[in-house]
Amino acid sequence: PEEDISSALRAFVQVDGFALPVPRREPYLSAREAFLYLVLFLTLYITAVSFGSLLFAFVQRAIPDTLQGAYERTSALSTIRTATASLIITFPIFVVLSRILERGLERDPQKRGSKVRKWLTYLTLFIAAVSIIVDLIVLVGSLLSGELTTRFLLKVAIVLVIAGTAFGYYLWDLRRDEAPIKA
Repeated sequence: PEEDISSALRAFVQVDGFALPVPRREPYLSAREAFLYLVLFLTLYITAVSFGSLLFAFVQRAIPDTLQGAYERTSALSTIRTATASLIITFPIFVVLSRILERGLERDPQKRGSKVRKWLTYLTLFIAAVSIIVDLIVLVGSLLSGELTTRFLLKVAIVLVIAGTAFGYYLWDLRRDEAPIKA
């Protein structure tokens, strides 16, 4: 069938100065690579949530809700401790894994075609997009009901900045992958 012929021909690349077509290198998925990317993205998610929780707690401490009183102050302190502990553990792991994986991509640019990397990147884009959309829906809903406060607006801004940063970076990273590979 024509489709099989086209597929077989796409598996080869023409190389200047070489008469015969050369087989394209197939992306290889190793268990190590899958493990590193899964841990990388897990630490990214934990870091983002912990950082957001920490900023939310600071907003709650800076602009207290007079109706909630002492309970909210105690809750905010607990949130600050937990979020800080999470950041102390996960952020350095995220940075180290990012560097290890980036060095691997510099040594072998064809690893950018990793299926695990692409799937997790698109999952991250999806989660960030959902966060931004829901955040904006909540903002507009509060605007329409007349319940906008400084405290609320700061929390909306926190979510937008964190999710927007993740979305922007990983979208840029995917577009960088689509750029031609320099030999």
